Amino acid sequence: MSGGFSTETLTPAEAVSAERARILAEILDDLDELAGAAVRAMRAEIPAYAAQDEAFHADVRDQVARHYRSKLAVLLEDRTVMPDDIAFTRRAAMRRARAGVALADYINAFRVGQQVFWESVIERAGRSSAGHDAALSLAAPLMRYCDLASTHAANAYMEFQQYAAAEAVRESRDLLETFLAGGAPTRGRQLAVAQAHGLAPDAAAPLLVVIAVLLPHAPGSCGQAVPAGPDRGADARHAACAAIARTWGNGMRTLSVVRHSEIVAVPVLGPGTGPQELCDRLQAVRENLLGEEIVLAMGVSTVITGTSRIPQAYQEARAVLEFLPEEGGMAALPRITPFQYLALRADDTARHLVDPRITSLLAEDRARGGVLTATIRAFAAADLNLRAAAEHLQIHPNTAQYRLRRIRARTGRNLRRISDLVDLLVAIALHDSLPPGTDSRRERLAATTDDRRTGRTYGRFHEPR
Repeated sequence: MSGGFSTETLTPAEAVSAERARILAEILDDLDELAGAAVRAMRAEIPAYAAQDEAFHADVRDQVARHYRSKLAVLLEDRTVMPDDIAFTRRAAMRRARAGVALADYINAFRVGQQVFWESVIERAGRSSAGHDAALSLAAPLMRYCDLASTHAANAYMEFQQYAAAEAVRESRDLLETFLAGGAPTRGRQLAVAQAHGLAPDAAAPLLVVIAVLLPHAPGSCGQAVPAGPDRGADARHAACAAIARTWGNGMRTLSVVRHSEIVAVPVLGPGTGPQELCDRLQAVRENLLGEEIVLAMGVSTVITGTSRIPQAYQEARAVLEFLPEEGGMAALPRITPFQYLALRADDTARHLVDPRITSLLAEDRARGGVLTATIRAFAAADLNLRAAAEHLQIHPNTAQYRLRRIRARTGRNLRRISDLVDLLVAIALHDSLPPGTDSRRERLAATTDDRRTGRTYGRFHEPR
């Protein structure tokens, strides 16, 4: 690679300097070809770069060539690289971030570019001692250049990502406020954001509204309480907001926003995804966040179609939060029936309307394990078929018959009469919605899940921990 150049008449230091100048001059002459080789290496080693289009690759090649020229200028002038030498990397870094290139891939591309340049230095150094020494003299300044350039580019990349994230948060918050005010985006950036979330004005997919509120940690349960102050739990809210946004895999980004002291999400149910599956996923998110000492109370609205009903669904989700206990949980309207909801909303007047004989029986039965209550429920679920009810309860039909007679004797209600059976079911729902020893509506969610053996209720509607 010496091209006939001789260093025999030079001192060792002069020979190394001459070899160094020769190596750099040859690289400068072949700079465009070397930049192309670097881009080919990036495409071969980095899948994210290989997946991009030709315009992207042309931009990368231009940037590599600019870096090589800047690097050669610093080396030929034998000076320290300065920030002004690499100022051009800022705009390129922002373009990579905008193109969706991960920071790790972007920095990896810097490494590949540096490796191609260094391999070219080694190749051109040849086998002479002076050539080897010249290559070694270039190693330290090349490392300084690469360190400064990659750090500068990474900082610019992160600045753009932070800007883009802040802009996306603002756009999402503005879109949510538009929906909650009863409006709908019609054009421009806000319409594009709505479409990205599957919430275009003409979209007909079913959706729900989810509200989550951050709670202090229960004493002795998860560690320290949520920090006090005007920005109480801000980090925890944003972490929970991001977790909720990742819940659905329907191909759409879920609109999830920290709004004042609450998190509001508007998930769109994709094909094959029902509200029950959604509630299960939310429950899993809540339980996972408990491991991070983030305690949430979550309310889920009924399923709606069309963004015009988002304000109504928002009020539904907020309303059911009042039923949750102090330790939080999830109150999901898709998980309950209208009958159960009415029982949860009932006031003391509704309870006073219940025949005292029924109230007395239910209180007594609960203290004894709830077998009569379970029998009433099983009989109703079996469409008044005594044998089927007995089979469900895993008891003999004669035992079931005996229980029905006891219930009739104590309450004056014949379970084979629809009106009497309804009276008993309503009384059970009202009684279970306010467990003994409590005077708060927060405990009413206990009336929504059957235990298959006893028929007692344990809270599928909310599952606090």
